[in-house]
Amino acid sequence: MTLIRRLVEIGERGERAVLFTVIEGEPRGAKLLVVEGGETVGEGPAELALHADEIQRRGRNRLLELDGLLAFAEVYGPPPRLLVYGAVDTAEALCRVARLVGWTTIVADARAKFATRERIPTADELIVAWPEETFAQVEPDHQTAVVVLTHDDKFDEPALLAALRSEAFYIGALGSRRNQERRRERLLAAGVEEAQLERISGPCGLDIGADMQGETAISIIGEILATRAGREGGQLRKAKHRIHVEAQESVPS
Repeated sequence: MTLIRRLVEIGERGERAVLFTVIEGEPRGAKLLVVEGGETVGEGPAELALHADEIQRRGRNRLLELDGLLAFAEVYGPPPRLLVYGAVDTAEALCRVARLVGWTTIVADARAKFATRERIPTADELIVAWPEETFAQVEPDHQTAVVVLTHDDKFDEPALLAALRSEAFYIGALGSRRNQERRRERLLAAGVEEAQLERISGPCGLDIGADMQGETAISIIGEILATRAGREGGQLRKAKHRIHVEAQESVPS
């Protein structure tokens, strides 16, 4: 199968892949397509495939500098997903902001009267189900961010437990610091290890003084984007790194 035909299939099937093109070094111009799962197509250097997973998880095109070789890595695949458990007003605000950056949004709640198109018109998908059923259906992967909004232990706890069992790259929970501490104790009692709890951002969001629902949504989406890019989310004028996501990465030989 030709590389171009395989790229077309990736788009049709919603698969993920990284296409490497050698721009400096030999063989200059050679391409290597690395599909998630390990399949490779093309004549590019095989060592490029070792970096495909990390590049895919960051979800950004970049230059990759190896020993005597410079390659451009292009990321292919469906947009990242935002799974919100709790069809409250903030869920709709989150969906509106996430749509601006091209993400797919899913809102779930066991309460059918909350998870409606009238309340959450912007969500790409609405699910009426308990947390365990929701996570079994959605199967959050390394391109999925999860935010839990219900403020109710019978929903929050199983939703966070399910999120921790998944590959979700971000897990956020709304609530006061006192509620976060109480939730933390409940999760520890449920068998979650201390190190796992570090995956949960709670209270979630960046410290921008958010008050209104729209501001809260911007704060949370901002933290999600920063996490995905491996950034702290502070002020750019105080940052020591490049303003934009790293354009080039050097890999030791």
